[in-house]
Amino acid sequence: MRNEQECETKLGLKTERLPIGDVTRAAELLRAGGTVAFPTETVYGLGANALDAASVEKIFIAKQRPAWDPVIVHVEGRTMLERVAEIPVGDEGRVVAKLMEAFWPGPLTLLLPRTAEVPDSVTAGRPLVGVRSPAHPVARQLIRLAGVPVAAPSANRFGHTSPTTAAHVLADLDGRIDAVLDGGATSVGVESTVLEVTKDGIVIYRPGAIDFGLLDSFNDFGWVRNYVAPELRAAQETLPSPGVGMRHYAPRARLILVGGISQEAISRRSGRLESALVPAIDEAFDQDATVGVMLPDGWEASCASAVFHWGAWGDTEVLAQRLFAGLRELDDKGARVIVCPVPEMGGLGDALRDRLEKAARTQ
Repeated sequence: MRNEQECETKLGLKTERLPIGDVTRAAELLRAGGTVAFPTETVYGLGANALDAASVEKIFIAKQRPAWDPVIVHVEGRTMLERVAEIPVGDEGRVVAKLMEAFWPGPLTLLLPRTAEVPDSVTAGRPLVGVRSPAHPVARQLIRLAGVPVAAPSANRFGHTSPTTAAHVLADLDGRIDAVLDGGATSVGVESTVLEVTKDGIVIYRPGAIDFGLLDSFNDFGWVRNYVAPELRAAQETLPSPGVGMRHYAPRARLILVGGISQEAISRRSGRLESALVPAIDEAFDQDATVGVMLPDGWEASCASAVFHWGAWGDTEVLAQRLFAGLRELDDKGARVIVCPVPEMGGLGDALRDRLEKAARTQ
């Protein structure tokens, strides 16, 4: 990671908060080499001209992001895609084309062979670049007006909870970026699915709204499987994809996860599963901590210091949309420990579990 003092000496910016209609100003800043946070359907991204190494460097400085962590490039249209990536041939190219047709624009990132125009900093020196076409109308308009592919990881400090509103962006990056384009709250709430189509099948590096089941319907030539990260990783080793860092998405508070709570168990107990959370809450109180709880609708946690009302337990779309906002709110309420139930696997539940498990890691 870059030296903190070096980072601070390159900042001291005045961050403009642009209304949703001021996309032209945001595009001007991107063309001029600036950094602009903008809404996508997933989370807010911190954008810069993906073809200009100096502009991309500003993203890493603002986020304090290590050079070994690659970033995703956002494009609009085939011509812009071909500036940054090559489409494979054969079965791989056929499946890539089918995935683009089915899920672009949308929350799907494809790892593709990079072109010579893409700076090494975008891919952490690796031969593949993550590319996606966002579905958010403001993001699409911004990329079109800027006229360049836009490198854009999430608009937060590295490793912190991802931003789903402009206020979240400013809480982390005010004075560190040129502008934030305020498009309200994002709709999906968790980052895009990231995958690579190989000669043998599809590897999912990061689960998201385009889930395993949807991808398996394209499995006409090979398997679909999740990437398994090594247990240990040298600090200087580059990552194969955005989103596979071992600890990520973390609130300031220590996060305690409570698993094994099924929808069937809730039905049997009329939705009152506060007792499943009580041991974890009691343990945190025994450590003299201020305890926050991510609390599904119909549950109770009267012993908690702070509560975020998360949504209906079976509604993973709402739980995903509100996940990061809830963790940030409990941080702001002074929670030192956050107790959170873990949704069941399947669909968006896989993405929720991925984000929570990484946020709860201690290193």
